Amino acid sequence: MNVTLQHLTKRFPNRNKKQGGEVVAVDDFTYEIPDGKLVGLLGPSGCGKSTTLYMICGLQAPTAGKIFFGDKDVTDLPTENRGVGLVFQNYALYPHMTVLQNILFPLENLKGKDRPGKAEMVRRATEAARLVQIEGLLDRKPSEMSGGQQQRVAIARALVKMPSVLLLDEPLSNLDARLRLQTREEIRRIQRETGITTVFVTHDQEEAMSISDEIVVMKEGVVQQTGKPQAVYDDPANLFVAKFLGTPPINLFDGRVEGEWLYLGTDKVLPVPGLSDGSVTVGIRPEGFVPEENGPLCCGLNRLEVMGRDVSFLCTHAGCQTDTFRAIRQSDGTEGTHGNAVRFRLKSAKVLLFDPETGARLRPREA
Repeated sequence: MNVTLQHLTKRFPNRNKKQGGEVVAVDDFTYEIPDGKLVGLLGPSGCGKSTTLYMICGLQAPTAGKIFFGDKDVTDLPTENRGVGLVFQNYALYPHMTVLQNILFPLENLKGKDRPGKAEMVRRATEAARLVQIEGLLDRKPSEMSGGQQQRVAIARALVKMPSVLLLDEPLSNLDARLRLQTREEIRRIQRETGITTVFVTHDQEEAMSISDEIVVMKEGVVQQTGKPQAVYDDPANLFVAKFLGTPPINLFDGRVEGEWLYLGTDKVLPVPGLSDGSVTVGIRPEGFVPEENGPLCCGLNRLEVMGRDVSFLCTHAGCQTDTFRAIRQSDGTEGTHGNAVRFRLKSAKVLLFDPETGARLRPREA
């Protein structure tokens, strides 16, 4: 089931009565979520991603715009008639019920011809539990389970209705780091096995990039960029997207263009054909630095951090916008030969240029 959002907008009354007016939570959101894909809605707190999710499921009505499930306009359709499964951040399990009873609950609330028989309900609940690998825990209460197991119960409860669309609202934020990694892999496995169109809301860019077929990056209610995770990482539309994606984050420098060459401080580092002279903000991914004896970028070296297969260079440079920046490369045993300074050659594909005033991307002419 593909989901199409057309000029979706949501405004709320301003709680500050002195200011008056309205607060725009989502502003003219147009996007098609492909059938059978997992799409991550990604952005900082307050960017409008959860509001978008709640409009898709019908918990909030849009101020303007349309929502289509396939060819069907569901904008004004009640939540219970949309065929969606929703998993909240806090699991929302009934503590007095067993796992089986929690999973059965949505089916038991169906009415008329939509309500299956008791045997069919148990079969579907058992199948949903098997899919999330908790079939051996059906007699337990939520208090007898770990956070990851409770999350699986919540997912099974959403799946038991056989929804056309599965909506996940920051489902991993209450889990510890190891369990978060394991559970996100499980969510991806379940989505692939079921083929259900899935929308995954998160502020964690690593989560979104690791399991999503496509991501939508939002800021203050406005879509900044959409696309495949790696493509958005490699080719961000603006400075906000470049800064938001990446762990460790992108390194930012104050640079300038002179005679179609990029300078960082006094270092002439890269040709940038087609760009006019002037100041630029330069973003360099941590993996974009190559230590080289005669490299054009000369930096101070604070320390090295060897972390298994990788080594991080914590460096200083007069043009850097922070006290230090981080360069990462694969460890080869020669890390201790650099002393207090290191020179780098830059990978041109990992060097991104932006307008220092607007944050818009500046693109050199391709050779």
